[in-house]
Order: sequence, then C-alpha cells, then structure tokens
Amino acid sequence: MKTVDLDTIRQAQKTLNGVSKRTPIVRSEVLSEICRADVFLKLENQQHTGTFKMRGAYNRMSQLSSEERESGVVTASSGNHAQGVAYAAQQLGIPATIVVPDQVSTAKLKKLQGYDVQIVLGGGFDEVEVKARNMAKTRNLTYVSPYNDYAVIAGQGTLGLEIVEDVESFDTVIVPVGGGGLISGIAVAIKSLRPDTEMIGVQTEGSSTMYWSWKAGEVLQVEETDTLAEAFLGGVEPGSVTLDVCMEFVDDIVLVDEETVAEGIRLLWKEQKQVIEGAGATSVSPLLKNPERFHGRKVVCVVSGGNIEQSLFDGIIGGT
Repeated sequence: MKTVDLDTIRQAQKTLNGVSKRTPIVRSEVLSEICRADVFLKLENQQHTGTFKMRGAYNRMSQLSSEERESGVVTASSGNHAQGVAYAAQQLGIPATIVVPDQVSTAKLKKLQGYDVQIVLGGGFDEVEVKARNMAKTRNLTYVSPYNDYAVIAGQGTLGLEIVEDVESFDTVIVPVGGGGLISGIAVAIKSLRPDTEMIGVQTEGSSTMYWSWKAGEVLQVEETDTLAEAFLGGVEPGSVTLDVCMEFVDDIVLVDEETVAEGIRLLWKEQKQVIEGAGATSVSPLLKNPERFHGRKVVCVVSGGNIEQSLFDGIIGGT
C-alpha cells in the first residue's frame, strides 16, 4: 500500500470486520459540564489487547504474501503495538518476534508473554526500532512498523469511520499522538467525510517529538523524558509518512503536563469507571487544561488504551 485514503480505510474496515471490536462511544457528563460542551469518549481501551493497536497490525499483516507469512514478522514496541502484532500473529498463524525496551511496563510485558511470540529486550526506547529493523534484514523477516506504514495507518483509520458512523455530528476530535499512526488514519477518514471537523493531537511535554516536528515541518530529534504517557516514547523515525499526513490533515497539536494527564486518569476512573493508561488519558487533558477552548462545541476524545501498571494506577487514583 503506497498511500492512505478513504478507500483504503474502508477496505481495512472490511478486513477487520469480525476481528476487531466496534468499541463504544459514550457521553461524559462531567467533562461536558467542565467545558460547557458536549463531550464523548471513544473507548478503545475496550478493544482486543486493551488498545487500538491491533487494528493497524492486523490490517498490515493480512496483506503479507504466503512467503512473507511463512518467514514471519518482527516489530519494536514499548508494549501496545507489540500486543497488537502478537494478537494478529495468533489470528493469522504468523511467527512473530517482538523487540521491547528494557524499561517496558511490567503489565504490558506480562500480557505479551501470554502469546506464542519471541520476545527480545532491545535496550532503550530509542534503540528498539533500529534493532528490530536490523533483525528484519538479517533474518528475512517483515518489519511491522508501529506507525510508519500506510496499511497500519489505514487500519487505525477505521476508528475514524466508526466515529462518523456512530456520532451524528461533531466539531472536534482529539487524538493521542506518539508516532502519529493513529491520528493520521483517523484524520484522513474524518476529514474525507466531514472536512470542517477540527482535528487536534495531544502529546506530553516529555514525549513531544511529533509536536515539534509538526511545527517545524520536518522530523526533529527531540530529547524525551519520563512520562505517564510512556506509550509515546521512541520518537519519530526520519522520513516517516505520518508527518506528511499530519501536516495535511491535522489542525493542531498541543502539549499537556504530567499532572493534567494524571487528573485525566483519575477523572476517567471516578466518573466513567474506566481504567486508562497515561497515553489514553491525554485526549481528555486539553479539556481539563483549557476548557474554554471547547465551550459550545461537540467533542469526541479518542481514549486509545488502558494498559497501565497496577501500582502506578493505584498511586494516581490515590493521589500519591
């Protein structure tokens, strides 16, 4: 696949029919009150593997040739994409090798170990992708990018189709951003069908590579620090197609601080009874940080995942 457009996203939806869950969209009464707006949550934490990642991974891997399937795939991920690839590999009967950072979340690693895949510790968050790509070359494996692949982007874009189909009208869609695969797919789908929609991406100050790259119009190397949104860590590889898509289809990318992300995790638990990881909670963070911006608007927040370390979640919920 050499591009992503509405047709390729619709084809991905057909591919994922009966494989991925159609996750619910619910109204948030408390966020609607805070912003004096109409706020809805797309709960992708209820997807298989607890995150949206299986959509893109399955769509990409379903397109492999018989020879590529026999040889197998390799990927690099801090956990969520790894589980998506592992789930797709299990469904499609494809051997998979997963390179994870040494600091991978214990909760995500434990879930990954439940699949019949080879797990390789690959060093820091900025090192695993290079290691996985080298393994692809030396072992004749297909590398499945977490974001820099049009078929992956098309799979993630099926979320956008579901939002359009399930919400009669809306003004703004807010999406968490790591490497940009999720917002790229959603933005193409939504802008193709409802071009006046405002597309907003969110990153944390500790993982802001796409934010600064989007502003500069080129991929930058940005120092990353510890963040509750650890799924964002790893930067953006040079030449990533996601930057071009974001430049064309995304209206704004904002940064949020760690305390606002923690506040979002607490709110989503106390008010919605949803266990959400830091990256997933960033989509509600702009509403908490700047509620006036969304006054009178109908907003859909993509809650992208719920795989959070139990001890971290307990500490945040307890306010410690």
